[in-house]
Amino acid sequence: MAAPRPLHDRALDNLRFIRQTMERAGSFTAVPGWGQVAVGATALAAAFLAARQRTSELWLATWLGLSFLPPMVVGGLLTVVLYRAGLAHALPGTWLLLYGTGFVTGGAFSVRIVPVMGICFMFVGAAALFGPAAWGNWLMAAGFGGLHIVFGMIIARRYGG
Repeated sequence: MAAPRPLHDRALDNLRFIRQTMERAGSFTAVPGWGQVAVGATALAAAFLAARQRTSELWLATWLGLSFLPPMVVGGLLTVVLYRAGLAHALPGTWLLLYGTGFVTGGAFSVRIVPVMGICFMFVGAAALFGPAAWGNWLMAAGFGGLHIVFGMIIARRYGG
């Protein structure tokens, strides 16, 4: 029967295993970088199409075509209320603010860049909410298009995927 390995050797093996496991795990992000780039490109296309709509109803339908996630459903319900109240000019700011808060809270357990992206959406949303109504579509393009692309590329580069 062989003599047991010294405790020191086993401890070093365990530490080596833990270190290798942590290195392989890398940084966690619940937000795929290239997915964000795709979302941003889609939003830029929507902004391009929305800017060419002849009526506010068609503009609204163009942007609502992207609302398929549960938080967006809530935004959709608020959209109906604001639109019926004659506050269509408040929609871009409301959408950007709600979307940003989703990233801030949802990204709390992700890498730091995710809630930072949410804060940027919230700043753009505040500008849309309190700025001239004519800025709404351009700020939506900057937020949903530009921020997704910029942060998506940062996430893809730093964290892969």
